[in-house]
Amino acid sequence: MQPTALIAHRGASGWAPEHTETAVRLAAELGADAVEPDLVATRDGVLVVRHDNELGETTDVAARPEFADRRRAQSIDGHELEGWFVEDFTWAEVATLRARERLPHLRPLGARLDGRDRVLRFDELLAIADETGLGVVAELKHATHHAALGLPLDELVADAVRGTRWQAPGVLVVESFEESVLHAVRERGVEARLVYLMDHDGTAADLVAGGDASAQTYAEQREDAALAALASRVDAISVAKSVLFERDGDRLRTSDLVERAREAGLGTITWTLRPENAFLEPEHRLGEHDAAWGDWTTEWGMLAALGLEAVFVDHPDLWRRLTSRVDPAAPPTARGRPAAR
Repeated sequence: MQPTALIAHRGASGWAPEHTETAVRLAAELGADAVEPDLVATRDGVLVVRHDNELGETTDVAARPEFADRRRAQSIDGHELEGWFVEDFTWAEVATLRARERLPHLRPLGARLDGRDRVLRFDELLAIADETGLGVVAELKHATHHAALGLPLDELVADAVRGTRWQAPGVLVVESFEESVLHAVRERGVEARLVYLMDHDGTAADLVAGGDASAQTYAEQREDAALAALASRVDAISVAKSVLFERDGDRLRTSDLVERAREAGLGTITWTLRPENAFLEPEHRLGEHDAAWGDWTTEWGMLAALGLEAVFVDHPDLWRRLTSRVDPAAPPTARGRPAAR
């Protein structure tokens, strides 16, 4: 079995504002194998690295009077949101924004770096990955929404990697909560490894948009027959961490999903490992403060024992510290190379 690959979730986002050059370079220094950028598109079709298409949470756009009239409300994948949306800006405008910590109440250290970095384009992140030896696991965000605006993410990704090493088989990993866009990327000649993201519950936005009343929920897609069908279409699934835990009375234990997916021919990845109480299972929280670190070593250790293909982690150094203690004889994962399924 291959060792579990370490994917820095939006960079070393536990220590610096997510998706910034600072966070990406720090991830490489702290031992990450790969970095995960979320991709959204500007009005003029430039892929930028942001958690969502709403810019208010992670940039200083709200403090910029020249953009005050861009604030609006809209529905994204069935959710009503209000703010500043990247598709209403050109790249030249986005390039003037400065990055901010998305979770300042939990991560004051990251907030101290507010304003230090600007927003990265996808091609800029790829260049940093080339320089540092990081692999790239690119998440395509709100693909159906972007396509309706004439901004097909599959086409933009293919354009960004054309003629580079990232177009070669298995070099780039592409993931999405919408399976259809993964296949669209392949159809455009990018031989990426395909990873289907699954939330704990709900239904994929592309299935909802297709109007199929029989569309399976994410939970239904994790049943044995559905996993076997998925294995013919994608390389791995990536599930919310909560999916890998279940309770037997008062006892917390891990579920059998990883084993069942492996039997179906799928790798399993999980997101997102964080040490703060706010993100831990109730059994592993220590004290009452959300920002305090709980018993993350026990929780992460339970996941480390599952033989996952990869984990998404905000603090790459903590995973390295834990896994060297759990299995000091385990060979290091080759940086920049996702674990094989």
